[in-house]
Amino acid sequence: MKSLCVLCRGTKALCGKNRCPVLVRARYWNQTRSLIDSLELNGSSPPGVFVGRYGYPKVFVGPLIPPIHGDTSLLDTPELWVGKTIDDIVGFRSSLIRTKVPIKIEDTDNKIAEIVRDISLAGSSIDLEATLLKKPFGRVVFSDSVQPLGPSAPLKSLDLSTIKLDQKMERRSADTDLKANPAVIELYKDGIEISRIEKSFSTGSYGLKRGRKLVPTRWAITAVDDIISKSLREKIKEHPTIDEYRVYRTIGIDNRWFILMMPLVWMYELIEAWYPNTTWNLYGGETAIYNSAEGYEGRKKYAEIGGCYYAARLAVTEKLLSERRQAAVLILREAHPGYIMPVGVWNVREHVRDALKKKYQSYDSLDSALEEVMKVMDIPLLKWIENSSILGELKRQRRLEEFIGDDGI
Repeated sequence: MKSLCVLCRGTKALCGKNRCPVLVRARYWNQTRSLIDSLELNGSSPPGVFVGRYGYPKVFVGPLIPPIHGDTSLLDTPELWVGKTIDDIVGFRSSLIRTKVPIKIEDTDNKIAEIVRDISLAGSSIDLEATLLKKPFGRVVFSDSVQPLGPSAPLKSLDLSTIKLDQKMERRSADTDLKANPAVIELYKDGIEISRIEKSFSTGSYGLKRGRKLVPTRWAITAVDDIISKSLREKIKEHPTIDEYRVYRTIGIDNRWFILMMPLVWMYELIEAWYPNTTWNLYGGETAIYNSAEGYEGRKKYAEIGGCYYAARLAVTEKLLSERRQAAVLILREAHPGYIMPVGVWNVREHVRDALKKKYQSYDSLDSALEEVMKVMDIPLLKWIENSSILGELKRQRRLEEFIGDDGI
């Protein structure tokens, strides 16, 4: 990849992408660089925090600080990003300087750890003044788990204005007899955004007093999605199944989403298809397809697809519970070449949520619902069937020919 970049220099599209991700990153990083050419950093945190994972169990911890003041909540609230472009998201994240100090995960009484925890519990943007050991350096970092991360800098000292904590979050944090999982579920029921729960979870804000630890942000994101969706899943099992086949769909940042709900007891599967020259299939000559699934009792092993699986499961379980119904759910995702860089699992959760807010199409048979795949997705239906555990299970109950018409659909 490095040799290709040297030869290409953003002009020849040797990686096959329709735009150079390196140049996109550089553009926004250069815009921020002129504002942070100092060891003093002043700005309003969204509020945002980050807990790293390298060096675990001693990790880098610190607030995210943009060199601007005011309401900066948009910069770290992915629930507001549906409809935004990759350029928008890179622009948001490039302006957030990731300040950091190394802290042992058990050392939640560390002064900086305490400040970072309070920041994660805040209900609005907070004015911060940081003194850095070095000028911010590095580049915008992208991950399939977390939102893009801006340049970083080691933190020497940190001063902040008065913090107004969110009362619901503060109450759960102050309860040292309440375990972390129930605290997360209660906050969700209280209407606290998933991204805010994840940030506070990562700073060790919840759980029994002696068991509190810092949790790397990428782990906290998946943990919260998993905790909440498991709870919702068990509740939807108490309700009757839907009485029709439903198809939901949406498109976002060159990802296509097809969601099929079937009038069956709970089953769930996510299948992702990555086209050549997309983030996780840079050099493949063919589309790469992966899946993870679970039956009525759930799954015991971590999903092969990773955090996206749990993010999407949260979205569909909250939709079903809102209707007091259960269903078997199949989600198909096509990532096309315009998706030039990963932006985090929020992309999955929020776009599935977006699809489920829209009016669905109703069908009286699985055959007719599956035919809709051909109108939404580029990959042939047979290819999806071959890579689906749920459809494979149904196939064992019915002949494959029942799914495929005379024209191969």
